[in-house]
Amino acid sequence: MDIEQILDKIYPLSESSKQILKSHITELKFPKNYVIIQQDKIEKDFYFIKNGIARTYIQYDGDETTFSFGKEGETIISFNSYIADDEGYESVELLEDCTLYKLNTKDLRKLYIENIEIANWGIRFAEDLLLRAESRLLARHFGNAADRYELLLKNYPLLLQRVQLGYIASYLGITQVSLSRIRACTK
Repeated sequence: MDIEQILDKIYPLSESSKQILKSHITELKFPKNYVIIQQDKIEKDFYFIKNGIARTYIQYDGDETTFSFGKEGETIISFNSYIADDEGYESVELLEDCTLYKLNTKDLRKLYIENIEIANWGIRFAEDLLLRAESRLLARHFGNAADRYELLLKNYPLLLQRVQLGYIASYLGITQVSLSRIRACTK
């Protein structure tokens, strides 16, 4: 997905504002297994996924828990760094070779002050991130594992071909054995 499609999906901008925003965005390539955001560090940039897939996870007491996936057109971001300019609680690992678009948070904040249209885009960007986080939280707390699995497949239909089952089980909050049982029942 190219950067114009990603930007327009968030909130439509005039061509002049879009060009200003694009002038601050850099395209980069990273290999599979690269950790693009590290837990307990302040992240000064965030990324849009041109192609590839990533997972967001937390390490605690030697265990990793996956709590989201990102695919083409979606964002890789440390919420705490973006909003509070503080250390993030999450790490983000690329699960495939990825091409990403990088945007510096400080540059974006400056653009918010200089350009009302980009500021409005930023409001919509933050609202979208909040809605996705809330949706994941609600699914995690109110659905059973089979419901969460079905929702995951609805939102990410090719996920099973692209991601290790252990990461999917972690995301669902179940063991791989339980995931195998759910998969067998849904075929």
